[in-house]
Amino acid sequence: MRRRSLSRLGETEMEVLQRVWAVGEASVADVHDSILRARPVAYTTVMTVMRKLARKGFLHCDSSGSRYLYTAARPPAEVRRELVQDLLDHVFQGSAAALVQTLVRGETLSAEESAEIQRMLARMADEEEEEEEGA
Repeated sequence: MRRRSLSRLGETEMEVLQRVWAVGEASVADVHDSILRARPVAYTTVMTVMRKLARKGFLHCDSSGSRYLYTAARPPAEVRRELVQDLLDHVFQGSAAALVQTLVRGETLSAEESAEIQRMLARMADEEEEEEEGA
C-alpha cells in the first residue's frame, strides 16, 4: 500500500517555490545557485523539482527565450491556505482550535507572536461585529 503524504508539496518543492516567490522569475540555474548557498543540491534535482511544480500547477514555465524561466502560478497566501487546510483536515480533524492550542501549548510561539495573534483575533472579531451590524 502506497503512503500518501500529508502535504501536496515535498520539502524541496516548498523550498524551490519559496525561492521563486522571492525573486518573481527564475531559471533553474538561479534557483540552484540560491539553494547552493544553504546546502548542496544537484542541478538536475532542482530542474526535476521545477518541472514537477509546473506539472502540478504551482509554477508557470516560459520557454520562448533562450532559457526556461519560471514564475509562480499561484500566490503564496493561496498555497499556504491550502497546505494549512490539508494539515487541519488530516491531523486535527478540521479543528482550527486544536491547531492553535497545539501551537500555544507546544511553546513554539514567542511572546510577540502570541500578542500578535491576540490582536489579530480581536481585529477579526471587530470586523465580524461590523459586518453583522451593517447587514
